[in-house]
Amino acid sequence: MKYAFTKMHGLGNDFVVLDAFTQPLTLTREQFRLLGDRHFGVGCDQILLVEPATLPDTDFNYRIFNADGDEVEQCGNGARCFARYVRDKGLTDKQEITVGTNAGIIKLTIEADGRVRVNMGVPVLEPARIPFIAERQAADYRVEVLGETLTLGAVSMGNPHAVIVVDDLEQAPVERIGAALQQHPRFPQRVNVGFMQILSADSIALRVFERGVGETLACGTGACAAAVSGQLRGLLNKSVKVSLPGGALMIEWLDEQAPVMMYGPAASVFEGSIEL
Repeated sequence: MKYAFTKMHGLGNDFVVLDAFTQPLTLTREQFRLLGDRHFGVGCDQILLVEPATLPDTDFNYRIFNADGDEVEQCGNGARCFARYVRDKGLTDKQEITVGTNAGIIKLTIEADGRVRVNMGVPVLEPARIPFIAERQAADYRVEVLGETLTLGAVSMGNPHAVIVVDDLEQAPVERIGAALQQHPRFPQRVNVGFMQILSADSIALRVFERGVGETLACGTGACAAAVSGQLRGLLNKSVKVSLPGGALMIEWLDEQAPVMMYGPAASVFEGSIEL
């Protein structure tokens, strides 16, 4: 059967978006993997499904599958693409869109300049809810990885993140440490690993190794987690520019009870269909 899709990206973090809103759509793990394969399929970091609302007072449901076929809870760059997709396709004319996800409800707002503002919700810091195995909540933790002791922050933005501060982002062992840490036993549901270089109290550079994907050009939830972790450690201000390999996001977090706000672009690349 042929499936229509739209290829999109948020700062180079790329997606295949499928309409499961106007027609039923059920895909197998193998079909998701084929869509994500850059040699035999379309190629992407994640596949996004636009579905009818399943929660009260929401406009849509949003599901995310990594290129390896695993379903994940949240994706910030994907959320911005989701907002652009439903507006561009005429599925809604709202400026503010309320969306249900496996991590809860998020609000997406299309700004006058075309950027999308995403209310990412209040970050989860309690270890058991991240989930992360630790005796008590702290701003940072010490973890043994590949024979060395790393200091990292642990935050959930709907999906689990470890944040490591580095002096030189270009020389950071993103592949080696990222691959080992994402499967560390202290992270029962695996983890996305961010490597953060502090440029100033208002600016950081970030690389992210995502579970099930590898290093990506951008990671919206990773940018949020890095900003939160940096604030908790007393390194960053409440509003931070996050420079990723694919571009920059603005992240705001006022206090521990406040939601994290993310501002950034989203773009369509092309449309097509694929036989699955």
